[in-house]
Amino acid sequence: MSRHSTRAQVGGLSRWVVKIGSALLTDDGRGLDMQAIHGWVEQMTSLRQQGRELVLVSSGAVAEGMNRLGWTSRPRELYALQAAAAVGQMGLIQAYESNFQRHGLRTAQVLLTHDDLTNRTRYLNARSTLRKLLGLGVVPVVNENDTVACDELRFGDNDTLAALVANLVEADLLVILTDQKGVYDADPRRQEDARLIEDAEAGDVRLRAVASDSSGSGVGLGGMASKVRAAELAARSGTVTWIASGREAGILQKMAAGGAVGTLLHPVREPLAARKQWLAGQLQSQGRLVLDAGAVRVLRGSGSSLLAVGVTAVDGRFRRGELVTCVDPDDKPVARGLVNYAAEEAARIIGQSSDRIEQLLGYVDEPELIHRDNLVLL
Repeated sequence: MSRHSTRAQVGGLSRWVVKIGSALLTDDGRGLDMQAIHGWVEQMTSLRQQGRELVLVSSGAVAEGMNRLGWTSRPRELYALQAAAAVGQMGLIQAYESNFQRHGLRTAQVLLTHDDLTNRTRYLNARSTLRKLLGLGVVPVVNENDTVACDELRFGDNDTLAALVANLVEADLLVILTDQKGVYDADPRRQEDARLIEDAEAGDVRLRAVASDSSGSGVGLGGMASKVRAAELAARSGTVTWIASGREAGILQKMAAGGAVGTLLHPVREPLAARKQWLAGQLQSQGRLVLDAGAVRVLRGSGSSLLAVGVTAVDGRFRRGELVTCVDPDDKPVARGLVNYAAEEAARIIGQSSDRIEQLLGYVDEPELIHRDNLVLL
């Protein structure tokens, strides 16, 4: 999708991932807002009847569980959050299933963990399953599997999950419905003259500066900053992101008609190949390679493989084939990739030319530290 695509063109795209946040779904923590859910399902049904494919990424399990358990504030303990998610997921899925059934549409519950998208085989299985469901006309309802996800291996928020799902199914459009009208040039809750940003490029550094880190509620994890980051992730597969208020009547229908609502964030680069999308979406890096300025220049300029000669330091304990982050001399991330040598071996060959690897290690597996097919720029 071109940077200059009109709203009418974006609204006409065929494969949508729609993400609805906790504050919307639970009326700011008061319990599932059945009237609102009914309205969104009616709109999604209309989209399906117009031939669009839909994946729904829904928050709300923890918030609904808190409501059912009578908790007034979000607990901090992981096991308590997991218990709330287990209770709340029942009500959340029941609500979607019953509402979609009224319109003759089938739904499928899909619970994902970070491991499902980190492991290449499970990633491909998840992609195949979701695509099959779409082919069958089913609306997958996706959420993080909060009941079993470990704190250090979480997506962090459902904005990130929605973006990775958009990569997974190669969606045309990621819709993020929130309790704000879109992305503003300042925090509208603090500055009355804040103006809505109607169109921008995903990855524009100015967006990060203006996006608020506050969620505006006590029931969700993601703020506007997480939505801006999600747009950057989604853009890697060529997906446009549209952020708008889920409380606006008929919002999805207005989007489908190309209406002047919300903020559109356009991808500016060519979509990554499927394997590199998977690499770019990995959230857990096992170590770091510090590159010299020359190596950074070569990677960004020509998309070459990373050679040991351009690396100045190794950090972390990683094995061959694991994901590492490449950083520049100022410690800013440059790329991620699957390394060909374990940390101890890498430390012995950095700064050396490839023809010395066998002499230094006693063997040579690959002449590159990271092959360009296993490397993605950030």
